[in-house]
Amino acid sequence: MLQKPRGTRDFLPDEMEQRRDIEGRMREIGRRWGYREICTPEFEELELFTVRSGEGIIQEMYVFEDKGGRMMALRPELTAPVLRMYVNEGRTLPKPLRWYYFADCFRYERPQKGRYRQFWQFGVELIGVDSALAEAEVILLAEEILSATGISFSIHIGHLALMRSILSGMPEQEQKKIRMFLDKKDFAGLRDYLSPKGMDDLCTSLTRLASCRDLQEVFEITGDLPERERIEELFSILDHSGIPYTLDPGIARGLDYYTGMVFEIFAENLGTENQVLGGGTYRLAHLFGGEDTPSCGFAIGFDRVMVSRGEQAPPRRLVAGIAHTPEGREWALAVSREFRSAGIRTELDLSGRSLGQQLSHIAKSADYALILGQRESTSRVVTIKDLRSGVQKELALPDAVREVIRSEPR
Repeated sequence: MLQKPRGTRDFLPDEMEQRRDIEGRMREIGRRWGYREICTPEFEELELFTVRSGEGIIQEMYVFEDKGGRMMALRPELTAPVLRMYVNEGRTLPKPLRWYYFADCFRYERPQKGRYRQFWQFGVELIGVDSALAEAEVILLAEEILSATGISFSIHIGHLALMRSILSGMPEQEQKKIRMFLDKKDFAGLRDYLSPKGMDDLCTSLTRLASCRDLQEVFEITGDLPERERIEELFSILDHSGIPYTLDPGIARGLDYYTGMVFEIFAENLGTENQVLGGGTYRLAHLFGGEDTPSCGFAIGFDRVMVSRGEQAPPRRLVAGIAHTPEGREWALAVSREFRSAGIRTELDLSGRSLGQQLSHIAKSADYALILGQRESTSRVVTIKDLRSGVQKELALPDAVREVIRSEPR
């Protein structure tokens, strides 16, 4: 028996209905904020991803050579393709551009709970505007989208100017090593690494900064910064918005990617792999042949959101099952068309079994049975049975449709 590839999944109808429900909520909120959907190819030229991340990322990707000898890759993320598309197609469009996407990505890594080789991201990119209000909009949008999914989460917001002010002047490789400890919140490991180098004061400053939760205290550690007014404006907007968040100047992830504000959102019931969103401000367009362009965005790990939600069913929709005799078949087709046109999920029995056998089968999955024989066909009526209460009525077709719609959960 052939099996699905490792790190991929099959989704049966119940699970797909849940996923589409949450996906629809995300799309609708993005639409209300003025963001419009875009789509990029599932595979791109390999250079698109190595130009920013280096050759080392190839080991984490699905890479192949096409028949023309070109090196291609299944996309491991969406920001680079979106910025490539912006450079190719969007530079002359009125700014700012508010774009969102929902798409699958591919990474060749060890599968584990909430981490797969094929996974889905919902993301937002706000391109062509550089302001504290733009940064705040992206954070507020992320909070509203995740609130709509029904998960419990916490928002952590930082600014990379704070960390850079302390690490400035250090060799890049040294900075990367220090950021690795900070990213893992491994302060004991950080001290063990810096103490033999005579950098105890640096370790103390970094530890204080990472644990600080008050903006004024942060500036006491970093000193006055050119970005101070911008940072204070951002957090003032967020404070007036009323959303709960944690100031986290210790965010070190993406220091070579993001340029200013960074934020991460964590679900409360996912264990160690609990980050469901990452985002911030960045400038990447120039890497792909465009002009230096301010951008701000985030990506949501859709699969982790679904794991965090657990086994929650989507909103229940009523089902009507149609049982019919051979004489009632043509009328059954007409009735099913009317019910479906009204938005009611309607399943026509296809088996040719007796009416009693059809009704037994319909009762396993439907809320209403619509019984259509020669008499109903001749009189142009519908015998409708509520399978939950057992009440059976004979109604004209429009009245039968209204009967089901009235009982639909709101």
